Amino acid sequence: MSRIEIIRGDITQSCVDAIVNAANCSLLGGGGVDGAIHRAAGPELLAECRTLHGCETGKAKITKAYRLPANYVIHTPGPVWHGGGHGEEELLASCYRSCLGLASENGCKSVDFPSISTGVYHFPLEKAAKIAIGSIAAYLNTHPEIERVRMVCFDARTEGFYLDALEKLA
Repeated sequence: MSRIEIIRGDITQSCVDAIVNAANCSLLGGGGVDGAIHRAAGPELLAECRTLHGCETGKAKITKAYRLPANYVIHTPGPVWHGGGHGEEELLASCYRSCLGLASENGCKSVDFPSISTGVYHFPLEKAAKIAIGSIAAYLNTHPEIERVRMVCFDARTEGFYLDALEKLA
């Protein structure tokens, strides 16, 4: 899967068509990646997000990126992990599909994702990495318009799980 890359870095510095925000359902900012994206984008992002009236878990909405180097921010609320018996895995896969669908609809050729739901939402990292890579690969198989998707990992541990998931997919 040469169109999928795993890197370590700061997603707020990504010069791509779209970055994905691991948002909460309000879309009004929070901690972790969500807070970092809102801070870097500036108050205009929050103002636009207020007009969206939230977003359901597993779905996605798109905004301008304002002060970020990307063109768009695609916001997706990931599932909170409750042990795996509450549809968490399908909801997480839906986050990736929904984001990529919006990227395609908006002419995005490059998309950077964070590790959705693996921070304060406690989704097990190994499971999340497999779901993310599998969902992205399946989407790319039928959507050549997206040229590159990167997983932007915050730390070496996260990067390792995503590299392993990508290697196992090949």
